[in-house]
Amino acid sequence: MALELGEPIGQGWSQIVELGIALVLSALIGLERELRQKSAGLRTHTIIGFSAALIMLVSKYGFTDVLGNHVVLDPSRVAAQIVSGIGFIGGGLIFVRRDAVRGLTTAAAVWLTTAVGMAAGAGLPVLALAAVAGYFVVIYGFTPLSARLRETRPRSQRIQVVYEDGRGILRQILNTCTARGWVVAELSTRQQAWELSAAQVGHPSARDHRLDEESGGARPVSVGIGLYGPADCDHLVAELARLDGVLTVTLGRPEEEVDPETE
Repeated sequence: MALELGEPIGQGWSQIVELGIALVLSALIGLERELRQKSAGLRTHTIIGFSAALIMLVSKYGFTDVLGNHVVLDPSRVAAQIVSGIGFIGGGLIFVRRDAVRGLTTAAAVWLTTAVGMAAGAGLPVLALAAVAGYFVVIYGFTPLSARLRETRPRSQRIQVVYEDGRGILRQILNTCTARGWVVAELSTRQQAWELSAAQVGHPSARDHRLDEESGGARPVSVGIGLYGPADCDHLVAELARLDGVLTVTLGRPEEEVDPETE
């Protein structure tokens, strides 16, 4: 038996095509996020965009059967709630780890996918297509530029220096760091027991310090220095290693820098 559809209206091929446009365009955005292995990928974005289109259609046509001389409805009222509701999903995709904010771009992509679905559901496929095209221009066109700008940005670094105490070497170390454009953001020192490794046995400063230890000389001091400045720290490490009285210089792992726009 054929299904007879009465009011409300808005259940024709035109609306089905609009849902299909929303599904395809949302899937394109989700596919890009999926290829980048983000938390919200193909399925999430497709469902969000498809759902937004459906809600938009419901807002336009879902209440036509109750309209009358004394009933007036605002078709934008339900659609407006999409903008508020999608914020909960976007907020769940943003998180902080080690003071680095992640997931901003994925949350923004979810927001855009919602708008694309709403545009498709509102019968504005050209705007939906333009929005998706703009998304890919930003993602693939601006990413290399953003990476290049990050390379010129100052960054944080940490080095560990072991030196002979009582010779004023710490002042030389700090002067060397600042002379190369680094800002000393953190400084911590501690005396330590000197244990020679196989690679350090042949170092002249190590042998001299071993003799000092045997004769009751000063103990070595380990200083951790947090630096902020140019990205290249190798030249600074080499220069510090050449200072008389410096026993070892260890370059720590740079603080993890995460660009939220790539997440």
